Amino acid sequence: MATQVDNSIQIVDMNEEVQRANVDERQNMEKKKIVIFEVDERPPWYLAIVLGFQHFLTFIGSGITLPLLLAGPLCMDQDQVAVSQLISTAFFIEGFITLLQVTFGVRLPVVQGGSFAFLVPAFALLNTYGECQVSLTPNSTREEMDNYTDVWQTRMRKIQGAIIGASFLQILIGFTGIIGFLLKFIGPVTVAPVVALVGIGIVVPAASRAGQHWGIAALTIVSILIFSQFLSKIEIPLFGWKRGKCSIIGKASIFRMFPIVLGALLTWLISLVFTASGVFPKSPSTYGYAARTDLKSYAIEEASWFYIPYPGQWGLPIITLAGVLGMFSAVIASVIESLGDYYATARMAGAPPPPAHAVNRGIGVEGIGCVLAGLWGTANGTTTFSQNAGLVGLTRVGSRVVVQICALFMIVVGMLGKVTALFSSIPVPIVGGILCILFGTVLAVGLSNLQYVDLNSPRNLLIIGFSLIMGMLIPNWVGSNRDLVQTGILELDQVIVVLLTTGMFIGGLLAFFLDNIIPGTIEERGLVAFSQQYKEDDDGINSLDVYDLPFGMTVLRQWKWTQYIPFSPTYARKRIIVGKKDGYNVDNVETNENGV
Repeated sequence: MATQVDNSIQIVDMNEEVQRANVDERQNMEKKKIVIFEVDERPPWYLAIVLGFQHFLTFIGSGITLPLLLAGPLCMDQDQVAVSQLISTAFFIEGFITLLQVTFGVRLPVVQGGSFAFLVPAFALLNTYGECQVSLTPNSTREEMDNYTDVWQTRMRKIQGAIIGASFLQILIGFTGIIGFLLKFIGPVTVAPVVALVGIGIVVPAASRAGQHWGIAALTIVSILIFSQFLSKIEIPLFGWKRGKCSIIGKASIFRMFPIVLGALLTWLISLVFTASGVFPKSPSTYGYAARTDLKSYAIEEASWFYIPYPGQWGLPIITLAGVLGMFSAVIASVIESLGDYYATARMAGAPPPPAHAVNRGIGVEGIGCVLAGLWGTANGTTTFSQNAGLVGLTRVGSRVVVQICALFMIVVGMLGKVTALFSSIPVPIVGGILCILFGTVLAVGLSNLQYVDLNSPRNLLIIGFSLIMGMLIPNWVGSNRDLVQTGILELDQVIVVLLTTGMFIGGLLAFFLDNIIPGTIEERGLVAFSQQYKEDDDGINSLDVYDLPFGMTVLRQWKWTQYIPFSPTYARKRIIVGKKDGYNVDNVETNENGV
């Protein structure tokens, strides 16, 4: 009888092992299907170029919008040549920063661009200088034009100085390891609201752009959905010259990899036809006027063919204490936004969550990028672009090579004035439609982190729900009641307003605080499942190798002292081990490279 029981138990155990093996095999197969090209993979050169251009096309909307929003308060909006040069400068330096970030920074396929977080302190600072008193007319004299130039360049240089001074805080936070240290206390309960609020935070900008012609915006959305979802499995033959004749050299899922490019070009073409045929109104006060494709034709005509931006092109930056303190809030908000984007991009690119050294290096490089943006004069700082993170999830292409090519597009186009002006003619409703798709994807990715968490736990439901709702409620209320924040110190008021109007900061801070003070088991908080992403691959290669530097790793591993440098891969070549020791739960136990 005992033998039968033992045999039955053994059979059950074997069946469980087989089932477990089948589940693991299915999960591995599903993982392979999630990402077409992983972070370290190199797509064929012709695909990589088009994929990089798609990232560039996604970047264009905000890349052009931010300089245009700043042109008015800077008092340079009447000088279209100067505005075109400002856009070229933004493209050029942000492309260089993207290349620096992807190659040596966080090493994820992230695009660096201007940040909306810097707009609030910039506007507040410019308002302290009064309204623009100088204007141009078609009959303006040379003296009046020179006076006008002096006015906007002075305002520009003060913004440059504020960004440069405040950015050293971000460099300090990154390279000293402060932000990496905080990662030990961050789990999926904290990550989910932060990333989700990145997507929620763009609702107003997306709606304002799409709402200028909902028909064109909806057409853009539908086109992207059809290409990315319904036609995603269709493979298009690729032709090439082989053995002296034209033949099929392979097949590619064109619709799945290029939905943004195809959707935007299709809608842009339709808008061009409607503009030429008179369907769209010619009056600026009439609804639908923003969908016209000829609104920026004057900028194309006036822009120069070649323009190479250089540091100090508007003059030497002017650093003031008031400006620097006002920009601190934007720097903090930018750090939080980028942290959420790092996690989102890593997840969508099929990479493990970024370790401490990669996050430290990424934030530090972003600080350097803000300093460079201040030196060149973009009137804005830089941060990780969430819409490009959404593009990674939509196309399932996580290759860093693709984003490096995108960075080259940004640099080259930044030196071609007329090309920059041409891209600025993309109708605003098309940009709004693209944002609706991409930031919806980012929102979903943020919520997907909850798969590791026990969602039957009242504790977790309270933290997640409360963090999300307050991350939307407080910024909305403060944004409508800015005048109530009056401490008597203008710079402190600016810092408080920017932080309280940043949903990621509010939601992330509350989730982080509550998740670490409210009692909960490590399984309940999702730390066990979350930490499994740091396990080694079946072939023994640690998946965290994707965050290693592109060269010099052999030397770094030989120098033991590098393990104390917060941004060195040898410092954070660690993984979280969750288990039990002497009857107590042990979590957040770190090991060095030798497992000690």
